[in-house]
Amino acid sequence: MSGDNPERLHLLHLSLHGLLRGKDLELGCDSDTGGQITYVLELARALARSPRVARVDLVTRLVDDPAVDPAYAVPEEMLAEKVRIVRLPFGPRRYLRKELLWPHLPALVDRLIEFLRAQERLPHLIHTHYADAGYVGVRLSQLLGIPLVHTGHSLGRTKRARLLSSGRSEASLERQFRFSQRIPAEEEVLENARLVLASTRQEVEQQWGEYESFRPARFAVVPPGVDTSRFSPPATHRMRASFPAMDRWLREPHLPLVLCISRPTPKKNLPALVEAFGRDPLLRKKANLAIFAGTRDDIATSEEETRGILTGLLLAADRYDLWGSIALPKRHAAEDVPEIYRIAARRRGIFVNPALTEPFGLTLLEAAASGLPVVATADGGPREILANCRNGLLVDPRDVDALSRALHEALADPARWSQWARNGLKRVRDTYSWDGHVERYLGLCAALLRHERKALRRRHAALRASPLARLADASHVLVTDIDDTLVGDEEALGRLLAWRRANTPRVAFGVATGRSFPRTLDILDAWKVPVPDVLVTSVGTEIRFAPDLKPDRAWEGHIRHGWRRDEVVRALAGAPGMKKQPEENDGPYKASWDVLPGRNVDLEGIRRLLSARGLSARLIFSQGKHLDILPVRASKGLAVRFLAFRLGLPLESFLVSGDSGNDLEMLVGDTMAVVVGNHKPELEELRGRDRVYFASAPFAGGILEGIEHYRFAVEDPC
Repeated sequence: MSGDNPERLHLLHLSLHGLLRGKDLELGCDSDTGGQITYVLELARALARSPRVARVDLVTRLVDDPAVDPAYAVPEEMLAEKVRIVRLPFGPRRYLRKELLWPHLPALVDRLIEFLRAQERLPHLIHTHYADAGYVGVRLSQLLGIPLVHTGHSLGRTKRARLLSSGRSEASLERQFRFSQRIPAEEEVLENARLVLASTRQEVEQQWGEYESFRPARFAVVPPGVDTSRFSPPATHRMRASFPAMDRWLREPHLPLVLCISRPTPKKNLPALVEAFGRDPLLRKKANLAIFAGTRDDIATSEEETRGILTGLLLAADRYDLWGSIALPKRHAAEDVPEIYRIAARRRGIFVNPALTEPFGLTLLEAAASGLPVVATADGGPREILANCRNGLLVDPRDVDALSRALHEALADPARWSQWARNGLKRVRDTYSWDGHVERYLGLCAALLRHERKALRRRHAALRASPLARLADASHVLVTDIDDTLVGDEEALGRLLAWRRANTPRVAFGVATGRSFPRTLDILDAWKVPVPDVLVTSVGTEIRFAPDLKPDRAWEGHIRHGWRRDEVVRALAGAPGMKKQPEENDGPYKASWDVLPGRNVDLEGIRRLLSARGLSARLIFSQGKHLDILPVRASKGLAVRFLAFRLGLPLESFLVSGDSGNDLEMLVGDTMAVVVGNHKPELEELRGRDRVYFASAPFAGGILEGIEHYRFAVEDPC
């Protein structure tokens, strides 16, 4: 790619779910392919037009599925001269809705590490979109020391509260939306992101403000832009007389059009719009209703959620006998959308967003730029949009009668309709241009990087350091926990050490343990284990290389960020149910506690307590009785990935093994993972995961079983 001027910004954007491509967007084809897809594509293109930007990589998921277009299986797609879509595979090849991606996200972290390692240089910033990408971005940021910027798009706490208030049960919501994974991921993003972008002040204060890790100073309000070259009023285009896919539903297509364009999801509240329209006989006589609810082939074969929404629309239309006054087209292309707005404006209709909650409301800007007044939910971003644009009415979307009255009122006064149309056109140009959005965005990024530039260069230099001379011949690395994994069976350990000797120097040997460095040497000596090539000790907070075994300063400098150990210890002094371990078990980047017999530990309560004091930390709970608190950038798993990056080896060349909860993060992703037969119950959640082998044999015998299972480090005879 051209344009790689080191003085200009290289930006990595992550938007993982839905179907993302540069043209012929399938917006509304499912509940995951909607406004976020439009936003990230428009933002990437707008950033690439700026002379301050050298390169934009937009990473999404590669989908190789006969049920979707082959374009989503193309690894790279150019959007413009300086911007491309990069598709990386993770999880099954088939398309998955976003809630099913969570178990596969660690694998994407590893794929991204490999992708970035192959680039000429690392990006200046990582910008993540939505909670799933935030989960990945946090780990990349922690590992690589690259500042993280995040945009939420929609938030789990807000969505969960709305759905609970509508009568849904906790259990059904968890099955469908995985809030137990999404909300903690959003909390973790708030702990780690240097900048969180929001569309409105309401999003910051009333939505993000509900989170325990909310820190107002890290937020900036930057409303999205709208592409006025696509969305513009009827007078600027040769108008199509009709839109056949819509008008063939209508007896009198020339009547004013009540228009809604939306994905068919519960929060969009579409059946309530049909009911509101149907309740007013006068409205039904003087207007038509058209709802473009994504695309479909057959309602009966749609996803369960989509099928429920579309069935609800049909039943509501039938209840009020709206046939001839309502259009529910089966499909439309993204290229059709500007023309649909213009047809509605030409017919002096209105655009409606009846969503239960709307973080921003990009469709409202598209309508305004097309000269089309709006009726919109009073919840979320539309409040600020209408305050700026003065082009319509706000309504409580849960009050169907109020929505009906608002539709009637919006169409009742032709002079006011014309004024609203003029207001929207002017205000969108003045307030919501992409050029203005990009200038504000890049200004915030520049301010952020000014504070990080020197440290960033040092980190990049450390990460790009050549492999250590002692390990230069290693093509594979075996890293294992010690207690109850490497040691515990003297005979099996002897066989494993013999295997190690036979495969040196091609296979480097490392240990990763919760023990301190001195206690690690003690137990290795007691079991007659020669000093490993690499020691990861104190739950991943220290890395040492043989033969000098000095702490690796690059890793130490990396994990030091935001760590205040003494304040963590003071904050948890006297915490119920816990006893501080002796100081000799701690380290400069680790503080440890034991859970008292018969007591439980409230991990969420500890997180809230630390967050309230502005302390960032990682909690590692293992064996039901040990709690280690570390810097957010430290863990066994992150240490292994740092080691892979440092040595220039792919993670597929690492075999890792463990038995307990403090090994969990090390055992997921692209490594070859082995869970020994005597593992603790807390690792059962990994059973069935890709690249996680549960051995039958305990201790070192389980490691040997895993080596045989993976054919680890077996040389190809060809």
